[in-house]
Amino acid sequence: MTATAPEELMSVRDWLRYTVSRMRGANVAFGQGFVEAYDEAAYLVLHTLHLPLDRLEPFLDAVLTADECAQLAQVVERRVTGREPAAYITGEAWLGPLRFRVDPRVIIPRSHIFELMQDGFEPWLDDMGTPASVLDLCTGSGCLAIAAAHYFPDAKVDAVDLSGDALKVAQLNIADHGVRDRVEVLHGDLFEPLAGRRYDLILSNPPYVTDAAMAALPEEFRREPEMALGAGHDGMDIVRRIVAEAGRHLNPGGLLLVEVGRNQVETEAALPDLPLVWLDTESASAPVFLLRAEDLT
Repeated sequence: MTATAPEELMSVRDWLRYTVSRMRGANVAFGQGFVEAYDEAAYLVLHTLHLPLDRLEPFLDAVLTADECAQLAQVVERRVTGREPAAYITGEAWLGPLRFRVDPRVIIPRSHIFELMQDGFEPWLDDMGTPASVLDLCTGSGCLAIAAAHYFPDAKVDAVDLSGDALKVAQLNIADHGVRDRVEVLHGDLFEPLAGRRYDLILSNPPYVTDAAMAALPEEFRREPEMALGAGHDGMDIVRRIVAEAGRHLNPGGLLLVEVGRNQVETEAALPDLPLVWLDTESASAPVFLLRAEDLT
């Protein structure tokens, strides 16, 4: 996709304003790392110009070269006309301070479980203490498994996904973060490659998008792997299987945390006999449920 840079745009400030206007005018979809146009535009401009991502102000009035303007024009066209997610354009995504490689082989990292992990899953781990073994089901880019290795530095972490392509990206990220000695990648369908393994903590951000929601997804979200999103008419196809099998892989006192986004109603309908504990985050109400090993025996 080729693009010509408007001659009137000369400074970082000009390109920031222009990018915001183009994205808002085209009604691009957000939610894949950014929730509004200004933050995403600032990120794309700073990344393209190889500037620090947390220092916009000092550079606002810097005059750009013709080559830099051409690069920015290309990025804006990819985002606005091509509807590419920002993370696929830059090849990276962030969870808090952690950077991950991403490309269309993996869903773009975004996780309410990560928000809870930053607080050490308090107070839910108080009785257990720091987990020694963690499982990340449907690991995708490996982001939650790697985050668990960072936040629980003494834990052994397993990362499972059905997509071999996704696991190739996960392995790159594991190497980047220097946790190869503690994070093991396993290829298979949920618990299938884990015979005999048990964990103190099982985490999963599985596919949970309903058929109706899949049909209505904006184009940006359709760029992500369909198998990482869709999960049947009520979005619970994978969640049911995780809950049905998790008890055989939890140590006594262990915890299962599953992210289901806005599907609280669907989850409670699918699992009516279980004492689901709903966890809130700063950005959402009840996007994650918790079950104890004893609830699953």
